[in-house]
Amino acid sequence: MQQDPQITPSIAQPDAPAGNLFDRYAPAALKPYGRLARWDRPIGWWLLLLPCWWSAALAAIHAGRPFPDIWHLVLFLIGAIAMRGAGCTYNDIVDREIDAKVARTATRPLPSGAVTARQAAIFLALQAVAGLLVLLQFNAFAIATGIASLGAVAIYPLMKRITWWPQSVLGLAFSWGALMGWAAALGRLDAAPILLYAGGIAWTIGYDTIYAVQDKEDDALIGVKSTARLFGDKAPMWVSVFFVAATILFAGATWLAGGGIIAFAGLAAGAAHMVWQIRRFDPADGTTALRLFRSNRDYGLILFAGFCLDALF
Repeated sequence: MQQDPQITPSIAQPDAPAGNLFDRYAPAALKPYGRLARWDRPIGWWLLLLPCWWSAALAAIHAGRPFPDIWHLVLFLIGAIAMRGAGCTYNDIVDREIDAKVARTATRPLPSGAVTARQAAIFLALQAVAGLLVLLQFNAFAIATGIASLGAVAIYPLMKRITWWPQSVLGLAFSWGALMGWAAALGRLDAAPILLYAGGIAWTIGYDTIYAVQDKEDDALIGVKSTARLFGDKAPMWVSVFFVAATILFAGATWLAGGGIIAFAGLAAGAAHMVWQIRRFDPADGTTALRLFRSNRDYGLILFAGFCLDALF
């Protein structure tokens, strides 16, 4: 039975960065909801945001503009935080019984009783409205493109019960921004953002396989599937395959967008970062896996910087 949310303590999550600003400064009443939305773990909204920014920057290169639209970048930031929070809240509502059986997730607000399912649903609705208000700032084509992403978002929490490849469905949802930036800037889609999207899916499968090794033992006990369990000890090899595929697809997108030497230098620097990840990835070391997973924010910023500098110069 759930405890009364008024008396249940709000528990810092084990995979949140130590001393993060949210845990240090947020009011006690807000903490359970912020943890539902993963405000204590910003890596998630970074990984949702970065494909949007890449796409906006490639659109600027293609259109001959010196920099992506700043207002679009700000909107994507707000939207990524809102929709990542909504997605995580929805995921936790669907997975609350599974989360209660996994050591890493048992202290989340829903299984611990800090928030009721009804309260979580209301919070989900508020975040979804915020995301919708952001989406409505774009052109009609971009609005329709954004709405089309909701199918992948809706089915993702169910995939771990059905397929060994839930990370691929996460890639469909988390990489959608690769289409959005281009659609918002140019009012259409071309081959470049489609290749960028495909590369984003491969990148997501790679980094989320690294993340998923933390839960392999618990997932096996309760029957939850993942690529980390599927690949086992060969996970580093398979992550390499997906990172190589992502790099090739990103290079194709850059070429089709008209990117120059600076953009490709950024891709090369990003590839070096991927090599660093793979060399340190040990499927038996969950602590290092979490650190490598978080480092994909840096990978994404390297690519974004390369694209922006290429547009500028």
